Amino acid sequence: MVYYFTSNTVTPSAFIYVGKDKVENEELIKYGWEEDVWFHADNLSSAHIYLRLQEDQTWDNIPEELLTDCAQLTKANSIEGNKKDNVVVIYTPWSNLKKDGSMAVGQVGFKDQKKVKRIHVVQRENPIVNRLNKTRVEKFPDLRQEREDRQKELRLRDRAAQQTRQKEEARVAKERKQKAWQRDHAYDDLFSEDAVAASSNQDRGTDYEEDFM
Repeated sequence: MVYYFTSNTVTPSAFIYVGKDKVENEELIKYGWEEDVWFHADNLSSAHIYLRLQEDQTWDNIPEELLTDCAQLTKANSIEGNKKDNVVVIYTPWSNLKKDGSMAVGQVGFKDQKKVKRIHVVQRENPIVNRLNKTRVEKFPDLRQEREDRQKELRLRDRAAQQTRQKEEARVAKERKQKAWQRDHAYDDLFSEDAVAASSNQDRGTDYEEDFM
C-alpha cells in the first residue's frame, strides 16, 4: 500500500507519496522515477517520503512552501521524530539513492553526499500536517508497471524529438546547399551563348561602326 498526499502550496499541485512500511519502501526505492525526491528524518527511523517534481522543476530549487510540507510530513511520519523538536530532515534525488545487498530492508545510502540537503524543522506544525492528511489517499499501485510505462513514454518522446531535430537539420542543410549553389552560379547567365553574342562585335552590322564615325 502507498499513501498519496497532495500539496496545494504550488500550482499545479504537487503530490507526495509514502510507503506504508519498510517492505513497501523497498519497492519505492527500486521503482522510483527520475523526477522523485526522497525525504527522511536524519539519524531517526521514519517513513520514506517522496516528492514527484514537475518536469520543469529541479530538486535543488523546490519552492520553500513545498519543502516545508515535505519536511513536516516526514517529521510527522517518524515515531520518535514526531515527538521531538529541532528535527533535521534530509532530502536528495531518487537517482542518488544507493542500495546494495549488505543493507537491511528499507535502508539506503547515497552515491554522492554533496547531493544531500538538510532542513531544520523546529517543531511540528499541526495546521500543515492536518491539511496534508486530509488529502491522503490509499492505493495499491503496480510500481513496476508504472515505471515501465513512464520509461516507454519518455522513449517515445525522445524519439519524436530526435525525428523533429533530424527534419530540421535536413531542412537547414538543404537550404544551405541551395544558397551555396545560387552563390556559385550567380554569374552563369552572363556567360550564356546569348549573353556572349549580345556583347560581341563579330555579328554586328556595318551600322554599328557608323555609330562611332
